[in-house]
Amino acid sequence: MLAASPGERLRTLRDLLGLTQEQLENISGVKQSWISQVETASRDATEDGLRAIAEATDTPFGFFAVQPTTVPLDSLRFRKRASASKVLTRRVRTFYAESYRINEALVAAESYPTPPLPYATAEELSPEDIEELAAQTREALRLAPDTPIPHLTRALERSGVAVAPFVLTDDSDEQPVAGGHFGVSYWGGVGEPALIGYFPGSQGDRERFTLAHEVGHLVLHTFRPRVADAEQEADRFAGALLMPRERAEENISERATLREYARLKATWGVSMQALIQRGYGLDLVGETRRRSLFVQLSSKGWRKQEPVNVGREAPLLLWTLLSRKFGQRPYRPAAESLAVPPTMLRSIAPTPVETSKQSRQEPPESPVLAVRRIGQTN
Repeated sequence: MLAASPGERLRTLRDLLGLTQEQLENISGVKQSWISQVETASRDATEDGLRAIAEATDTPFGFFAVQPTTVPLDSLRFRKRASASKVLTRRVRTFYAESYRINEALVAAESYPTPPLPYATAEELSPEDIEELAAQTREALRLAPDTPIPHLTRALERSGVAVAPFVLTDDSDEQPVAGGHFGVSYWGGVGEPALIGYFPGSQGDRERFTLAHEVGHLVLHTFRPRVADAEQEADRFAGALLMPRERAEENISERATLREYARLKATWGVSMQALIQRGYGLDLVGETRRRSLFVQLSSKGWRKQEPVNVGREAPLLLWTLLSRKFGQRPYRPAAESLAVPPTMLRSIAPTPVETSKQSRQEPPESPVLAVRRIGQTN
């Protein structure tokens, strides 16, 4: 039985796979005009046409019968650059909505706990309010109040926040991170699942900050969806979560050099640039000193590639839920059951063997930081 709007599901499939109507015609043999008319509801879909498309794209036919969960667009938090294209943004939203549907199904099937996160409801939040909510989040995640977080991903997953890497194409040059997308998240509130999607890059510290930023959206904006400065609030929260105020006050000062920031990065798993901003946000570093430090970073070529390597973290929760239900080779049977292309499952729930290639330097519960020698800096 097809969904109420098979044309919309067809458009969703194209978004997931990054295909134009012409490209879909080329691989399926179904005419572009037919695809266009079905998507605009100007003609009815036929089972033969949809089956041809399903077979050509290695998609279960059941995909066209799914009634997807609606994720409210005004509540879907999305960290991206202003330059991100509309086409890519639509793809990301579609990919996230399908991922959330899968997460909901797996969490329900395994009766996995939902997140015990705190949440803000006040119309206005002061910086002190955000610092306090970050401290409450550490407590909810069963983390020490004032020490580095060795593996943020694992802490989130233990507490019921699923984390999923989004790989939208086989060509890494076309990954959304290059188009300005970093992370996306949604939580329906108490008793509901939560999912954070992120776009894998080369630097673990940036991925950790993205995750902390998205947790900030879950905590600060689930019940305050139309805040004008939501991104700034989430950045403040991320800094507070990763490096609590007390420890920042102990370690960051107007006199701190880049070498000292590099040492802090090695300890806390936070980029030097984010640490400088953290000090600036707490009035520990003035505007003149902040500018000077960023000029020094630029002159050394460190704005894009800083000198301390932070190990990347590998999610496990969705893989664990998949393998419990569908076995150690879950993608094909899970794809049929969940009515989703198996390539998508391989993206959001990569096997531990695949993810370990990206983060061999640390086991799941060990410190994530692998520090390499850095030169003298001022």
